[in-house]
Amino acid sequence: MQAHSSQLEAHSSQLIAHSKKMKKSFRLSALKSLVLSAISYQLSASATSDTQTPSNASSTENTMNRALRVVLAGGGTGGHLFPGIAIANAFRAHNPETRISFISTGNPLEKSVLSKAGYDLECIQVAGIKGRGIWNQITSALKIPGAILAAMRILKTFSPDLIIGLGSYSAGPVVIGAWLMRIPIAIHEQNILPGITNRILARFADRIYISFENTQLDRNPAKVYWTGNPVRNEILQAADPVSDKTAPDAAMKRFTVLIIGGSQGAHRINMVMTKALKHLRNPEGLHFIHQTGEADENDVREAYRSTSISATARAFFDDMAEQYQMADLIICRAGATTVAEITALGKAAIFIPFPFAADDHQTRNASDLANDGAAELIPEQELDAERLGAKINHYRDHQADLNKMAARARRYGKPGAAKHIVTECYRMLTA
Repeated sequence: MQAHSSQLEAHSSQLIAHSKKMKKSFRLSALKSLVLSAISYQLSASATSDTQTPSNASSTENTMNRALRVVLAGGGTGGHLFPGIAIANAFRAHNPETRISFISTGNPLEKSVLSKAGYDLECIQVAGIKGRGIWNQITSALKIPGAILAAMRILKTFSPDLIIGLGSYSAGPVVIGAWLMRIPIAIHEQNILPGITNRILARFADRIYISFENTQLDRNPAKVYWTGNPVRNEILQAADPVSDKTAPDAAMKRFTVLIIGGSQGAHRINMVMTKALKHLRNPEGLHFIHQTGEADENDVREAYRSTSISATARAFFDDMAEQYQMADLIICRAGATTVAEITALGKAAIFIPFPFAADDHQTRNASDLANDGAAELIPEQELDAERLGAKINHYRDHQADLNKMAARARRYGKPGAAKHIVTECYRMLTA
């Protein structure tokens, strides 16, 4: 009996060791399965004619102004989606006859934002792998081959000249499908530290556009271009000074602080800000514009009401250009799109990076600006109500410091990023 028990314990130990080994190597195996399934499909598809490069991709009309068919792949969050919309708008501005389609998972944010922007969205079924637990990772990996095939069917119907991957896991199957169909591929990386999707897709891309000069994404520098992170035209228009005719009286007479925490808000910032209200000097001289996210909207609004401090608190703002324009000081996370918008506008900002962002990339996004005096950076673990209140008091009372920080921030801005990407895409297609 004892011998049998020892055998069971030994067998159990082997199973546990095997499980740990499988979990450790699963991510690499999943990525390998993606590539292998793609190559397998390419071999089977090469015998037929229906997966060849679309005829318009090899058009003899190789000019820098011709109308194109462009697919933008990926999204998921505003940080991926809004730069994609900026690129799409730049393509249309270059030639209004250009046709644009987005391909992603079709979450509520994507559907809402793209519908309002006037762009079509095609959906595929795919899920992320990183950080989801071993069994969810297995389920997600099993969806990849089907997502590649679904993406290829969409591409065949749309017949694009070009695919641009925006990052996020939904871009993977589309870019792989485009590679199998020999469609030219570009990818754009928003963050200073590339995400896992773009690190994989870089090997398939013909062009790689990066937002930060020191982003390391590919060993072949010939196909890497530092363009900056595209910013939507309506946001860029907020760089114009607010006029007396358009500004609400509350914001015209008061120092205006804009607080934004991404499309879902930032609970930690919201709660600290409500407690910081009691640390503000002369609050009658302040006005707050606070994007709270749905969960905290009522609590934040009540905090301002109870202290009689002027504020506009909403779950989400559709008119961010107007809010940016009104702001003297911005308190926000440090997502790549937010950093790009603030620097393109030349606004003073206090960045509070989301500490659980992958590889702490938000801190890296804002570090260079903070080190150069182009922004303030407060790690979330060091954030408290008294400190935040003191920062607001300081910049309200020291306009010279505020202006200096804003001017330095503007030096980092790349307002022409979307146009730059469009120009380089045309050059790639006509090379």
